[in-house]
Amino acid sequence: MVIQPNGQIQTFRTENGKMREKSLTMDTLNPQVKAVEYAVRGPIVTKAGDIERGLQQGQKHPFTEVIKANIGDSHAMGQKPITFLRQVVALCSFPELLDSSSFPEDAKQRARRILQGCGGQSLGSYSASQGVDCIRQDIAVYIEQRDKGVPADWDNIYLTTGASDGIVSILKMLVSGQGRSRSGVMIPIPQYPLYSAAISEMEAVQINYYLDEDNCWALDINELHRAYQAAKEHCHPRVICIINPGNPTGQVQSRKCIEEVLHFAYEENLFVMSDEVYQDNVYSPDCQFHSFKKVLYEMGPEYFNTVELASFHSTSKGYSGECGFRGGYMEVLNLDLEVKAQLVKLLSVRLCPPVSGQAAMDVIVNPPLPHEPSYLQFHKEKRAVLGALAEKAQMTEQILNTVPGIKCNPVQGAMYAFPRIFIPPRAVEEAMSLGISPDMMYCLRLLEETGICLVPGSGFGQREGTYHFRMTILPTTEKLKVLLEKLRDFHIKFLKEYASLEEPKR
Repeated sequence: MVIQPNGQIQTFRTENGKMREKSLTMDTLNPQVKAVEYAVRGPIVTKAGDIERGLQQGQKHPFTEVIKANIGDSHAMGQKPITFLRQVVALCSFPELLDSSSFPEDAKQRARRILQGCGGQSLGSYSASQGVDCIRQDIAVYIEQRDKGVPADWDNIYLTTGASDGIVSILKMLVSGQGRSRSGVMIPIPQYPLYSAAISEMEAVQINYYLDEDNCWALDINELHRAYQAAKEHCHPRVICIINPGNPTGQVQSRKCIEEVLHFAYEENLFVMSDEVYQDNVYSPDCQFHSFKKVLYEMGPEYFNTVELASFHSTSKGYSGECGFRGGYMEVLNLDLEVKAQLVKLLSVRLCPPVSGQAAMDVIVNPPLPHEPSYLQFHKEKRAVLGALAEKAQMTEQILNTVPGIKCNPVQGAMYAFPRIFIPPRAVEEAMSLGISPDMMYCLRLLEETGICLVPGSGFGQREGTYHFRMTILPTTEKLKVLLEKLRDFHIKFLKEYASLEEPKR
């Protein structure tokens, strides 16, 4: 028997005396799996979990709780569910409740309609691979209303297991070729690590285009051209991904910017993937969400009828924060008809997305109307969630910008701040000697000394020589204030520990 340092048995002797090795080891593991990295649930989060369990067992730390600001999980941070959404899903899950007077009639009407679209009128049955028909129809109506009359065909709607499932499915369709003909995927830097992880797993080529930090993380069309031309030397750029509002950067792209991106995609024959899961999370009064589809339509038939566009939405973000339901959808425009059949085939392999998540998605696109009994409470709860997020976005930006050596752009939307931090040269050298990135060392120290769990900017990508972290604005206002005060004190102490005579750069 051979026992590895991690305590696992690598080989053992069988009854006949032969040595039996494991068939799956780190040497035989798919190298693309080893190449996958996902910083949002990386080593710092693992360490935070260890510390949390230690606190529960009575271990002593210089803090009494771990504050997890690493992931956009609203309910884990204390946000209450939207009543109407939970009522509809509860009625769908336990139809006997339809006879209860405790539930409003508008919730019952929606539940009955969803159940009628399910096999055996049960949420426990498989749906069609594209999703429950009536829910797809409701999504199409929602998109038309959101985009002020731009037509939506429910046959172009596909329910997904969160937005992530749809994003990965579309990327699978796009990746092909070998060598210089291998598919290249243009992604923003900083980016949400789902994209880089999927690209690694599929052995596609990642093409970085950098957002303009000095211009509130705006997308610069000249940078798109630079990245595209450089990538053509070693791959075939086929798709451009945009996250709007931005994760981790919190910016809301202007209509002009979106039009420039779509014109660029049209000229270079690129497939467009628009990640719009934060479309309800816009806080700055100077900003407005513009869907890529609406802008494409307004650019005229030459663009609207030709540019291939996949747009994504989810139950996990917005005002509902229903991450655990894993509900989402994508709308895919201008697919070749034969390719569309191949997409349906690919989706059918996973049978269907969770039907409970589909029901939750239906409530988000089909909320109570003004004449219905749940309207007032629903909109009161929605306004409260989005109003609190707007206040916390502003508070986060203001407090961080009072700290020497930290510069935070306005959090215009989404759920995160991505401030730039000054790390003194001595600290950079120490991190390099430890074989870790400087912002990883910074975040580890922050966790160990304060109990605050953030994600280092290196997990999202950043320009060489700059350092950041991502933090959510989801904790309660009181807890967020505590977090920001602890962070301020830690950063000042960190600067003093590695002090040089020069002033920290802002």
